Amino acid sequence: MTTTATTPPQLPGPPDPREAPPLRWGILGAGGIAGRFAREVPARSSQRVVAVGSRDALKAATFAAEHGVDRAYGSYAGLLADPDVDVVYVATPHSHHHAHALLALNSGKHVLVEKAFTRNAAEARQVFDAARELGLFAMEAMWTRFLPHMVALRHVVASGALGEVLAVHADHGQRLDLVERLYAPELAGGALLDLGVYPVSFVHSILGAPSGVHAAGALTDLGVDIHEAITLTYGDRARTVAVCTANMWARTATTASVVGTEARIDVAAPFYGTTRFTVTPFEGPAWSWPAEGADLGGFQHQAAEVARCVAAGLQESTVLPWRATVEVMETMDEVRRQLGVVYPGELVGVDPAVDAVPEPDATPR
Repeated sequence: MTTTATTPPQLPGPPDPREAPPLRWGILGAGGIAGRFAREVPARSSQRVVAVGSRDALKAATFAAEHGVDRAYGSYAGLLADPDVDVVYVATPHSHHHAHALLALNSGKHVLVEKAFTRNAAEARQVFDAARELGLFAMEAMWTRFLPHMVALRHVVASGALGEVLAVHADHGQRLDLVERLYAPELAGGALLDLGVYPVSFVHSILGAPSGVHAAGALTDLGVDIHEAITLTYGDRARTVAVCTANMWARTATTASVVGTEARIDVAAPFYGTTRFTVTPFEGPAWSWPAEGADLGGFQHQAAEVARCVAAGLQESTVLPWRATVEVMETMDEVRRQLGVVYPGELVGVDPAVDAVPEPDATPR
């Protein structure tokens, strides 16, 4: 992979989202993250958003008018009964992903579920088990894994250009002191599931599941995590260590790096969004990818992946398989165990009153 600073190598990217088979999407939840999906996906891919459902009819109608969505439902049941909806994007808070994903699957809909996929690994397994039994597609909406720079980065690592990977670091901190849901245990609040999931998933995409998890952090008076530092170790890579940091009280660098014996990759902020990276070899000039600028948007790539998989008759993505989501959740379960974070009701099954649960804004980062 010899190159110069001005001529980076040709690296693969994701397939063109506009060439994916079109699906008709329904959005379950009408908060901030749902709004971003409704803006980006139809504008930058072949996908169509045809319906939105909220527990609040006025909120659903306002959302539909703002985003040009044909139909608005004042209940989740109404959305899921719509025969023109092929797949549902679950955009409610983490606390209700498990119940709402199961509700959608049991209504015969494929699902794309916002990250963190559920509150814990046990809930994630239940959702995937249901999808398997019903013959439906399910995937976590970890959009970062499908972005152009991540496709290219994984190729660089797999090529051996870095040599032996010794260290991976990823950081995500935002000042979110005014986002009330993040301070509510009943809504699975805290920095980890909202922000820390990005660094943990980034590391997993490169190194896989860790053999050891070591966490330190601080909690609010209500018991949700404010910030944490997580060290991950790998039994089959005795010299490899990864560090993930998350913080919901301060804006941090939001960068990431992958360090090998022959070269280093530095991912520009925000590492989890559409961005670029620089490769600095131990010997020779550094180079950046992409050479100039970066594609805009981001959510369209994960939606296109869903469409391609559904058209191919797949139940899970090869880029983000069920096992990967469960392993990330298992890592975060262990972090929470060490920090002492417990969410009320998280071991309870599906809430029968799914249309009566709170629907606060799931704000995008």
